[in-house]
Amino acid sequence: MSTVFNILSILVMMAVVIVLIRGLMNMMRGGSANTSNKLMQARVILQAVAIVFVVLALYYARSKGG
Repeated sequence: MSTVFNILSILVMMAVVIVLIRGLMNMMRGGSANTSNKLMQARVILQAVAIVFVVLALYYARSKGG
């Protein structure tokens, strides 16, 4: 089960990076402030999800090993 959470953690972290890069590109091009705001909200939500998956992966790895 911890392997599943490890994989999900990596996927969500990659999604965070993609959203962050899109937000930076939008700001560099002088894009819409509304789009920047939505990308920022998506990044924060994805970061929260990533933290949950990392904590679950650590929890299952610890319970499996102990």
